[in-house]
Amino acid sequence: MSEPIVKVENLYKRFGNLEVLKGINLRVAPREVVCLIGRSGSGKSTLLRCINFLEEPNQGVITVAGISVPAGERTSAHRQQIIDLRERTGMVFQSFNLFPHKTVLENLIEAPMIVKRMSREQVVPIAEQLLEKVGLAEKRDVYPSKLSGGQPQRVAIARALTMQPQVMLFDEPTSALDPELIGEVLEVMRDLARDGMTMLVVTHEMSFAREVANTVCFLDAGVILEQGPPAEIFSSPREPRTREFLSRVLEAGRL
Repeated sequence: MSEPIVKVENLYKRFGNLEVLKGINLRVAPREVVCLIGRSGSGKSTLLRCINFLEEPNQGVITVAGISVPAGERTSAHRQQIIDLRERTGMVFQSFNLFPHKTVLENLIEAPMIVKRMSREQVVPIAEQLLEKVGLAEKRDVYPSKLSGGQPQRVAIARALTMQPQVMLFDEPTSALDPELIGEVLEVMRDLARDGMTMLVVTHEMSFAREVANTVCFLDAGVILEQGPPAEIFSSPREPRTREFLSRVLEAGRL
């Protein structure tokens, strides 16, 4: 097996007295798609946010694309490690977080120009190519308020990709969308998977997890209770709590 591009070792995260993550260990190979599933409050989004240090872990080590960052340090070197790690990861949230006063193109080019110090001439062709990829080339010069349906989330995905990340993190990217709009965003994510992008996806869309993931991790009460290939997790889960969760989701009509 190839060296993992993402490695989470002995990860703990507390909010006050509430322990949200309890010794998470996870390895993600290059080009792998890992879907994180589980009940609300199981720790899925917190795990994702710890991977790029949007949440500071209390204990453990996160490694992304060769950059290893231990929890708990407060040095300038540690801050630089976090910056280096974040440059290798892109993140897409539930809400789109687009700058309302900037056009779609300006939303895409801002981070590469500021963080990577790329010139406008360098980054505009990259941004235009990515807008083409997500099917929104014609929206280049419009403002976010003029976007509809799943378009803002597709712009948010393109914006994350302009940083040319090695790993993409998706935190329930379709949960804020109406059901009939979910498909267009998932199709962009399917294309990324087909192109070989390494992805960690927190999702309630079980059909997507079954179809696209290489590995599915079921989180329960702050631990990865079970993980394996989708066929194994969905067809013959070992753990009673996994079976209970999936049966409830099935009853809700999401499979």
